[in-house]
Amino acid sequence: MSQNVPITLTVQLLREFHGNTQEQNDITILYTAIQQACKTVASAIRTAPLRQLTGLAGSTNTMGEEVKKLDLLANDNFVDALSNCEKVCVMVSEENGEIIPVNEENINGPYVVAFDPLDGSSNIDVAVPVGSIWSIYKRKSDPSTGKQGSIEDALQSGDSIVAAGYAMYGSCTQIINATPKGVNGYTLDPVSGEFTLTHPSMKVPKRGSIYSVNEGNASSWNSYTSDYVQTRKTSSKPYSLRYVGSMVADVHRTLLIGGIFMYPADKKNKNGKLRLLYEVNPMSYIMERAGGKSVIGLDKRALEHVPTQIHERVPIYCGSEEDVDEVLSFMKQ
Repeated sequence: MSQNVPITLTVQLLREFHGNTQEQNDITILYTAIQQACKTVASAIRTAPLRQLTGLAGSTNTMGEEVKKLDLLANDNFVDALSNCEKVCVMVSEENGEIIPVNEENINGPYVVAFDPLDGSSNIDVAVPVGSIWSIYKRKSDPSTGKQGSIEDALQSGDSIVAAGYAMYGSCTQIINATPKGVNGYTLDPVSGEFTLTHPSMKVPKRGSIYSVNEGNASSWNSYTSDYVQTRKTSSKPYSLRYVGSMVADVHRTLLIGGIFMYPADKKNKNGKLRLLYEVNPMSYIMERAGGKSVIGLDKRALEHVPTQIHERVPIYCGSEEDVDEVLSFMKQ
């Protein structure tokens, strides 16, 4: 292919899943639905103030968090797009307390998708970059049985992920996507309407110089997190603190320039705050495929953990390999 011809996300997926025609077709169709949902959400965010889509919707989600109007719009778009692509048997969303079944005619879909339709939405009214996050798993039950997908299909470790990604809605709209072949970044071309490859073969640096964490919670942290951060501040080459408060934006920066993103357990959130299936797992999968690390505790990769409930929360420390290893050394002490 000529170097002058842009490579789209769809074309790249066809290459990465080459060799298994059925899987190649299924994943490509599934990602067509995800791309359409991301484009619609990106458009809604750009015009939100003009369409009175800012502010609260007047309800809370299953975690008791106040829901923004755009949360509901984004969730509806992802659910509709995935339900109609015929490749998904069941979904998990941050905005729904239970699993989301698909229509009877689509119950034979071979995949499960877990997603956070609008991560960082608490920042939406101040124009901070926000995003969507997803992870894709093969269903555990036999799709030929003609039965609905179940919660057992969804409760899988991150090591079972087939592909995962996030969209970031900021100065431009980008999708960062990971498969077993690696991590690539795509930017939405407003002319063609395609997500075009702009960041091929992404690799996180072995070490960075930035730590990203909500220091407003420092008084509630465990001792090893406090000790690690203090060391980073007072070393001969002190790290800089960078924290947006949108996981997509903070992990994206970490992926590009290195360092570490942390959301530790604390006195208020003793099991951590971020959700495993649709926040920690996809970001951990991306980080590992890019050569980084992601752990939820001493000697426990995030991707090894098997959830027991769809909204299970865990802590996370992810980013450059040497930075995560340094946190682990503090855990050992």
